[in-house]
Amino acid sequence: MIRYWHNYRAILALAAPLAGIQLAQVALTTVDLAMMGLLGVTCVAAGGLALLLYNQLRTMCVGMVTGVGNLIAAAAGRGEKRTGEDRLDEQAHTEIRGYLRAALLVATLTAAAGAVALVALGYALPWLGQDDTVVDLARPIIWALAPGLVPMLWLNVLRQFAVGMRRAGSLLRVTLWSIGVNALLNALFIFGWFGIPKLGLAGIGLATTLVQCWTFGTYLAGLRRDAVLGDLLSLRAWQADRATVRRIVGMGTPISLTYGAEAAITSIAAVLIGGFGPVALAASNIVNQLAYIVYQVNIGLSQGSSILVSRTVAQGDRTEVAAVARRTVTLGAGFMTAVGLVYILVPDLVLRPFLGSHHDDAAVIGAAGTLLWFAIVQQYCKGSQNLCIGLLRGIGNTKAGMQSTLIGYFTIGVPAMGLFAFALGWDAPGVWLGLCVGFGATAALVWRRFLRGLRDGDRDGRLVGQRPG
Repeated sequence: MIRYWHNYRAILALAAPLAGIQLAQVALTTVDLAMMGLLGVTCVAAGGLALLLYNQLRTMCVGMVTGVGNLIAAAAGRGEKRTGEDRLDEQAHTEIRGYLRAALLVATLTAAAGAVALVALGYALPWLGQDDTVVDLARPIIWALAPGLVPMLWLNVLRQFAVGMRRAGSLLRVTLWSIGVNALLNALFIFGWFGIPKLGLAGIGLATTLVQCWTFGTYLAGLRRDAVLGDLLSLRAWQADRATVRRIVGMGTPISLTYGAEAAITSIAAVLIGGFGPVALAASNIVNQLAYIVYQVNIGLSQGSSILVSRTVAQGDRTEVAAVARRTVTLGAGFMTAVGLVYILVPDLVLRPFLGSHHDDAAVIGAAGTLLWFAIVQQYCKGSQNLCIGLLRGIGNTKAGMQSTLIGYFTIGVPAMGLFAFALGWDAPGVWLGLCVGFGATAALVWRRFLRGLRDGDRDGRLVGQRPG
């Protein structure tokens, strides 16, 4: 029994801080959405749409540097193997600093491109059939959110650095503090306290951007004081090695496209639901945010197990991969079942914090209550596919996830949304049913690829723990 628990504890030791960090990060936009409820249903629809587009670009940007944690974990694993103990040699130190510098350069360029793309999407909304009032309200918050992608992605590079070194806990504390700061700034800009102009939705976006800057600066200061990480920290992005940059881009591009496809199908769903009116869009935005919160725990489990697999492979032991996969799925399924029961038993308690006392709120709650049932199914499908994609990344295969998501989402999921919502006339519930079909198909494809990779020894790609030849 003790050994049984010890095996799970190894995953939880990495996954729990990561899941906490993910939950704390998404809490920023959850607080934003809740504060929008004070401004009315139309603001929830417009602001929620802006946050969804922001999350789409944020997710893709983060994907470009996600693999850095695996590379750093592998470098640390090789260093420990060479020294024969739990410490790194100078070669490992050099590798890790090189990965950090290159990742910061990639992050800067990626975030700048993402900010431009986010603003462009704001001006494309009328072409996507969105209500004129929603568009007019969404654009200012999009402009305010866009610059925050830069410090957000720098923070994620530092996070991957800390995670790869198995020292992620300090970021959790910083991010938890940021939630309170974000709520305070939201109220400051919404209500115009201390003589500050009332900025409405734009103020909520500005608050999030300012918090991203504060969080990055605070976390960086903490890393500099860390006895282990401070010695490895190198921010000289201009000195990045080109070959290392290419390696990070090569590893990050399929991850980014995988994340982007995942976020894209959700964005497509939101655009389709927007055609059914502000009430339907507000209800979908709220339920999507709830599902997004649950998803962060699976991301933590996915990244934690991925890092564990990378480190294990780098040290020459691949026998634990299947066992890690079983434990990860067990933990993820248990959590999703618990959350699903909460949705079923107390739906009003779950939905009420996102709405104020406006006359349209009863209609929104009714629509959202129906969509919660689809969210339960979706979280199993979407969560399990993310767990598997993390395991695939741990053994060095980042392409299989991209291929599977492109098929599952766009060949199966999007047509299913159109069929159920428009051909069969099921409106917003039909769109969510199509989402479930797309995520379910993708989950089946990635798990099939992972099981085949275990049988075949992953002959399609280089193990992350292996040095390039």
